[in-house]
Amino acid sequence: MSRRLRTALSASLIALSCLLVPFGALAAWVAYGLADTGRYVATMAPLATDPAVRNAVADTVGAGIMREVEVGHPDERAVAPFVHDAVHSFTQTRAFRAAWDAGNRATHDAVMDALRDDRARAVTVDLAPVTLQVKRQLADDNVPLADHIPVEHTAVALLQAKDLAPLRKGYHVFDVAGFWLPVAAVVFAVTGIAVAARRRGAVLATALGTALGGAFLALAVAIGRRLTLADLPEDLHRPAGGAVYDALTATLRTASWLLVALGLTVALTTWLTGRYGPLARRRRASAAPAPAPPPEPTRVRA
Repeated sequence: MSRRLRTALSASLIALSCLLVPFGALAAWVAYGLADTGRYVATMAPLATDPAVRNAVADTVGAGIMREVEVGHPDERAVAPFVHDAVHSFTQTRAFRAAWDAGNRATHDAVMDALRDDRARAVTVDLAPVTLQVKRQLADDNVPLADHIPVEHTAVALLQAKDLAPLRKGYHVFDVAGFWLPVAAVVFAVTGIAVAARRRGAVLATALGTALGGAFLALAVAIGRRLTLADLPEDLHRPAGGAVYDALTATLRTASWLLVALGLTVALTTWLTGRYGPLARRRRASAAPAPAPPPEPTRVRA
């Protein structure tokens, strides 16, 4: 294989490897991070103490309870602040944290079962356990209308059946790509370096490309956050949405900055060893011209 052909093949393989780096990290995050129930629950658990999330839960659950109270009751408006305060107080208890973890686990299991099952059915969650806890606390505080709060097992739809088909396809793609894209990126990078005519330059290009891919991934996560929060209606709590987004993408952001740090470290090491290493010094010494021999002394005839 000619030197020019080896250089072209190496450049193509390294470029393809660097292109796969951010997509491989994203697919692995979905397949092994979001899709794992235990990791998802552990990621969401700290949000039970986040003030923005607690306020959003208190407003949402409190509004839902007031909708279930008899309409037109003379004490309905007067009791609304008590209901909100009771729900907000409940969000600061250990029972709420346990309910938060249990609710996230049940919700995640329901979503994953729907994505792995081809049957068309909506994904729902039951808020009756939370309503029951709030009702008990209101009754203990002798709040009016507490006995009128119905505790019904109402299924709240998270995903409609018609929305599951494209989500299933996307999940199956990420499930396969989460393993094969990172493997393909490593194989292409190693092969590109192996066939390169100048391997040090190939290593340097691979490292810089990896750092660039990590930076692109970090930028994509930041843009995704901005777009996600912009799509939320004004009446929802955007701070709570931001807290949830940041918690879910924390691993992805860490992976992106690790790729940047790893790529820049390898690139800098490769450049320094190439410029100041022992082999580089020997090459410069061998390439330097040999010193001219000293001139012979002039002999003077007597």
